[in-house]
Amino acid sequence: MARVVLLHHALGLTPGVTDLAERLSRGGHEVATPDLFDGHVPATLQEGLAIAGELGDDHMESVARTAGEEAGPGVVWAGISLGVSVAQRIVQTTPGAGGAVLLEAALPVSGEWAIGPWPAGVPVQIHGMDRDEFFALEGDVDAAREIVATAGPSVAELFVYPGDAHLFTDSSLPQFDAAATDLVVERVRRLLERVGE
Repeated sequence: MARVVLLHHALGLTPGVTDLAERLSRGGHEVATPDLFDGHVPATLQEGLAIAGELGDDHMESVARTAGEEAGPGVVWAGISLGVSVAQRIVQTTPGAGGAVLLEAALPVSGEWAIGPWPAGVPVQIHGMDRDEFFALEGDVDAAREIVATAGPSVAELFVYPGDAHLFTDSSLPQFDAAATDLVVERVRRLLERVGE
């Protein structure tokens, strides 16, 4: 059994995020979904980013870390878009992560904006669409490829799906892609099974 903390995107803790968590938990895994926005439910991505800016990175990271402490050691940190920035930062700055799942975003591991190298031996999956303006066209897919290249294929996997949707794994949003999400869930559960052995 793996323990997972799934961090939501800039539209907050939507029913689609909790639905994704429930689907990941069906393999017997525990999946926590902390609310980084303290109950705020933004109507747009811009409003969500404004809420994130007001609350601040330190606040959101504190909420996430509390959930991780409650889950126990060896947590798999997962994030969707905005949530990736928190999840990836925790994985790269705190020893003991069991793994990482980065959905529709990735931060660089080298260069001016990098947190640092990917931690040795920590398995990671990165998922996104090949024409998503935020993932494919803003450099995140390049950051994902760098993680795979530096961490190695036995540790890091990148899965790119056809399409231009952002937040495609959220079943409560119009851009939800059921077929792609089925593949994401199947692949992430394989990672969780390895981590939870």
